[in-house]
Amino acid sequence: MRVLLADDHEVVREGLRSLLESQADIEVVGYAEDGASAVQEAHRLNPDLVIMDITMPGMNGIDATREVVAGCPRTRVLCLSVHRNIPCVRAVFDAGASGYVLKDCAGRELIAAARSVAEGSMYVSPNISNAALDSYYAD
Repeated sequence: MRVLLADDHEVVREGLRSLLESQADIEVVGYAEDGASAVQEAHRLNPDLVIMDITMPGMNGIDATREVVAGCPRTRVLCLSVHRNIPCVRAVFDAGASGYVLKDCAGRELIAAARSVAEGSMYVSPNISNAALDSYYAD
């Protein structure tokens, strides 16, 4: 699996790279520190998966996801964020993302989510799923 990492914090990108490349079947092929460069690198590298932060300077991850999905139909997007609110999660999926993982997840969850999304499935962190169900039943 070829992965592009998009996050505005270098230490996060380095940590993600280290975690992902500890897996024999995952290769990090590029980095982006904002949404516009994520779109540009996705077009240039044509990765299997983009792991996209939502809150980045300039173009945010939601708008970048929309552009990546439109311009790179083979590339899937897994959003990685601190945001737990349902409207944000909904916006990510409306933009075309295939998964949503919280930044406080365990490394094994991120790897499982990346594999699941790259293989064509949808993935939502269990904490988000529970919040979505709570929100649904509260209405």
